[in-house]
Amino acid sequence: MYYLLRDLLFHFPPEEVHYFSMNMLHKACSIPPIKKIISKNFSLQHPSLERELFGLHFKNPVGLGAGFDKNASYLNELEALGFGFVEIGTVTPKAQPGNEQPRVFRLPKDKALINRMGFNNEGVNAVRNRLEKWNNSRLTTPDSRLIIGGNIGKNKITANEDAWKDYEICFNELFDVADYFVVNVSSPNTPGLRELQEKESLRKILSHLQNINQSKTKAKPLLLKIAPDLTKEQLDDIIDLSVEIKLDGLVVTNTTIGRTGLTTADSRLNEIGAGGLSGKPLTARSTEVVSYLSQQTKQQLPIMASGGIFTGADAKEKLNAGAALVQVWTGFIYEGPMIVKNICKNLAE
Repeated sequence: MYYLLRDLLFHFPPEEVHYFSMNMLHKACSIPPIKKIISKNFSLQHPSLERELFGLHFKNPVGLGAGFDKNASYLNELEALGFGFVEIGTVTPKAQPGNEQPRVFRLPKDKALINRMGFNNEGVNAVRNRLEKWNNSRLTTPDSRLIIGGNIGKNKITANEDAWKDYEICFNELFDVADYFVVNVSSPNTPGLRELQEKESLRKILSHLQNINQSKTKAKPLLLKIAPDLTKEQLDDIIDLSVEIKLDGLVVTNTTIGRTGLTTADSRLNEIGAGGLSGKPLTARSTEVVSYLSQQTKQQLPIMASGGIFTGADAKEKLNAGAALVQVWTGFIYEGPMIVKNICKNLAE
């Protein structure tokens, strides 16, 4: 049934479908009895799925990657669909519209997406206020604890040498309302952002944030999200920095700028143009990077795996490669609202 609906929706622009679908779900979940029915049908709870990581309790290891709920607008709905955690953002200090539309493109033959959203979001103040309301509403229902990650970035107009200031603002503003943080320097859709993945640039940002973090009464888990396009030498630099700065973990990986091995016609790819590729074409490379980092760190650096996860088998592959948790995004678009339950069912078996 979902695949018929999906094929119909695929005739319309991706961003329009995203907001239409989530707003319909929002209306349904705003009625408590209906939300309860949705949660019962789309969630799976089992002791074997629970995870303790970063001092946090995850009800299951399947999360939603950043970029789907940029402004923390749909947490109630995503909770009903059974996610163990949701990463909001990428959030920047000031609101920004992102790149011109159209900026999201489907590649159905490859089960992939190309996006060049460009960190479109309402700004850190709006997101903080929304998360405060969310957390206050959860005080009465602690049994349905959804872990919230804050994915933070820099504004497009901020020069790279001042990027650390943007990350500091977002970190401080969201500190009391997010459970963990992810520093995003790996999106290909903000000009020059990936230059911040170089060792010295990263050291400046991460060490500054960690100094702030450690000055708090209770530090929050601090992770770094990396690109799949890094060389072995760059990955080794990431490992060295992670140990030096005592990062809590890595998110592996972001979208790729590569286009190798796609079934989609070159003419269509040229028509689409620039952007980050996600989905099935990223599966093997993402797993390869997870495995390398896990082996090199002797599994002492927890990894959230992201990239090409559609099924329980995909999730198991990432976990077997050394990941502690997994994130879906493009798989959610292609597989639909049952994806979390289906993955969890497979893992529980």
